[in-house]
Amino acid sequence: MRAALLLSLLLATGAAAAPSVSLNGSLGKSAALLVIQGQVKTVRLGQTVEGVKLIEVGDDQAVVEVEGQRLQLRLGSAPVAQRAASAQKRIVLSAVEGGHFVTQGSINGHSVRFLVDTGATAVAIGIDDAKRMGLRYQNGQRIQAHTANGVTQAYVVTLDSVRIGEVEVGGVEAMVLMTSMPVALLGNSFLSRFQMKRENDILTLERRF
Repeated sequence: MRAALLLSLLLATGAAAAPSVSLNGSLGKSAALLVIQGQVKTVRLGQTVEGVKLIEVGDDQAVVEVEGQRLQLRLGSAPVAQRAASAQKRIVLSAVEGGHFVTQGSINGHSVRFLVDTGATAVAIGIDDAKRMGLRYQNGQRIQAHTANGVTQAYVVTLDSVRIGEVEVGGVEAMVLMTSMPVALLGNSFLSRFQMKRENDILTLERRF
């Protein structure tokens, strides 16, 4: 009897499946047309509709938050839904010309292009990207960073999230360099959480913790 009652309570209070959502269009930088569970909704920046909060909107992309997880939407892409982070553990990358591994990802929900750099101690971000993302880097520890172009000023910060594909890692240390960078460097503060395996032009990152 008691077990049956407990089971009924768990079923009654269990979390509903996360809503599927896709981007149907944007209304400038202040609102987006989102398709939530098959219904088109006009959602203003910062507004939450049916469990979906609009965080950022651009011409062809938007960032939403669903059940505490940030999702990046692109115009015309298939609907996505929040997935359990623990189920997503593998990143597979293909080398580009020159043998480098470059991939699109996000930092704190903001789109960014990464270059995998096993020689970098931490994720490194140029000042332009940091400002675009609204990072409060001035609150971080100020240091001198040694780069290929010499010594430059930098700030050590902790990123809420770094996401590649469906794999998201929280609490990642990063350096914001006081110089422009064409890409962000995906350094060992992120890579050290993965087992890395390279086979020819394929790099596989398997989540360790």
